Amino acid sequence: MADKEHMNLVIIGHVDHGKSTLTGRILLETGAIEPHLIEKYKKEAEEKGKGSFYFAWVMDGLKEERERGVTIDVAHKKFYTDKYYFTVIDAPGHRDFVKNMITGTSQADAAIITCSAIEGPQAQTKEHVFLATTLGVRQIIVAINKMDAVKYDEAKYKDTVAAMSKLMQMVGIKTDVVPFVPVSAMAGDNIKVLSAKMPWYKGLTLIQALNNLTVPPKQTDKPLRMPIQDVYTITGIGTVPVGRIETGILKPNMKIMFEPSHVPGEVKSIEMHHEQLPQAGPGDNVGFNVRGVAKNDVKRGDVAGPVDNPPSVAKTFTAQIVVLNHPSVITVGYTPVFHCHTAQTACRFVELIKTIDPKTGQAKAEHPDFLKTGDIAVVKVEPTKPMVIETAKEFPPLGRFAIRDMGQTVAAGMCIEVQKAN
Repeated sequence: MADKEHMNLVIIGHVDHGKSTLTGRILLETGAIEPHLIEKYKKEAEEKGKGSFYFAWVMDGLKEERERGVTIDVAHKKFYTDKYYFTVIDAPGHRDFVKNMITGTSQADAAIITCSAIEGPQAQTKEHVFLATTLGVRQIIVAINKMDAVKYDEAKYKDTVAAMSKLMQMVGIKTDVVPFVPVSAMAGDNIKVLSAKMPWYKGLTLIQALNNLTVPPKQTDKPLRMPIQDVYTITGIGTVPVGRIETGILKPNMKIMFEPSHVPGEVKSIEMHHEQLPQAGPGDNVGFNVRGVAKNDVKRGDVAGPVDNPPSVAKTFTAQIVVLNHPSVITVGYTPVFHCHTAQTACRFVELIKTIDPKTGQAKAEHPDFLKTGDIAVVKVEPTKPMVIETAKEFPPLGRFAIRDMGQTVAAGMCIEVQKAN
């Protein structure tokens, strides 16, 4: 199993479009749910005369066991296809999910977007699609779900594909490379094997579509960028910053700079799960002992990079944002909190440069007076205290951010240009 390449998958969609059922069905079909659990529920369902609904029974049973605190492998949501090893990043409550997807350790490599064949895309579906693309998810599979409920009707499938395609093209997705798979998560159609109930469909099954994804290139050839999550002092060892390497390689004896604290240090040793490592790379969550740095010199939100190519500290930066959910309007002077990698920094909007038409990517209005929910805009922003941010093009994980205010995610975006402080 270890030789399979790993991908992070996010399964998104409107809450009633069968997202959790689909997740469960994929786990079931790929052997990620223990067979004895499935048998147990299947038997119960048959005894209650609900044999044909056994899958719903399995899902409910697993949910109950989770709620009782019984740990089940479904909680980890890992599964293998014949080609890849996937981790399903949970996409629960919509707003939290937005923030986690942007700043979390869980940048998705691909997304399955579920859309019900009964209702077609909803307002939230559009937001999901747009978010996935804004946040750098480059590969998308669309699962047209609940085909059983529309009696496996090809016309219904075609309508939904047309509606989804239109919506995706609006945000600049090339839909000719996107598989639209008609499925029934509940009945299991077209998940692993092509369904005899849809002889008109000649495309890929959902698992085949997953196998067709490509693993994004590892960011090892770039300079080191490691956002710090915590800093510990360990007796007899010294200062140990902990974080996840986003790009580049961390090695012992390397001279590094922490920004924006502007503190230099030298890496003595690197540890992951209490084991010493000769080096660490992108995706590794590590702790490292650093020479010449006191505990109070560095903190969460700092980013470590090489001395000769230190992380960028922004005086101001230009970004493209999408306003997701703002109760009124955003004007110059608005100062919400930007969540970028492990940093949380209040930033002031200093210029609203233009709004963008998502269909064409062209400017809709130059220097608008305000931005409202649904707008896509290019803005100039000034951090109220020093913060590290990079362009999304150069260092994707350090160029994305969520904007939060009043306890919710009001916008999301990516950095286009940094005007450096030094």
